Amino acid sequence: MRDRCYRAAMSDTPEGLEIVALTPETWAMFDAMVARHNGIFGGCWCIWFHPDSDERGQGAEANRALKKRYVEQCAAHAALVIDGGEAVAWAEYGTPVELPNIHHRKQYDAEADLVPDYRVTCIFVDKRYRRRGLAQAALLGAVDLISQAGGGVVEGYPHVPGEKKMSSSFLYNGTRAMYERCGFDFVRPKGMKNTVMRRTVAPARLTALRRRRPGSSR
Repeated sequence: MRDRCYRAAMSDTPEGLEIVALTPETWAMFDAMVARHNGIFGGCWCIWFHPDSDERGQGAEANRALKKRYVEQCAAHAALVIDGGEAVAWAEYGTPVELPNIHHRKQYDAEADLVPDYRVTCIFVDKRYRRRGLAQAALLGAVDLISQAGGGVVEGYPHVPGEKKMSSSFLYNGTRAMYERCGFDFVRPKGMKNTVMRRTVAPARLTALRRRRPGSSR
């Protein structure tokens, strides 16, 4: 488990940027990005989906300290999109134990047909980099990191925007269309204009074997 936490997987995005895992070594980049945006959503520091605790919801500094501790304990995961040593987007993911607090949870639990191995709960893009495809890059980065961790059933809970334009603060997990482009299937609606989307992610070794041409050497 500790090895998973400290391994920073990288890959090039279509924009030529890098994807790295959130670890104690990359915390400073995540920290700086959240600070540039005043703690995100009123000082949340992306801890809303984590389990309840005495520190949670006690102000921005307490949230920051809690998030940092989760990262150090390998209990918080994210794919960070990096541009020149600066984090400019992320996709938070983890197991249902690590991220139990999803929106519309009562309805979700009542209608659940399985417990996923992982869920993606929050996608955020630096305001300077929006409308450049970085939310999708972050989501695919999370999928890649999950694959490297052994793969499994992955859920996300994106939105279905109506005709009226929605604020980015209401699109904290991207859109259904974006998830579909990333290989997720629609499972069922959740709440108002939210969905449950699902994708089975193969382990990285199996994925690599499938990409090899017949007859190629090891």
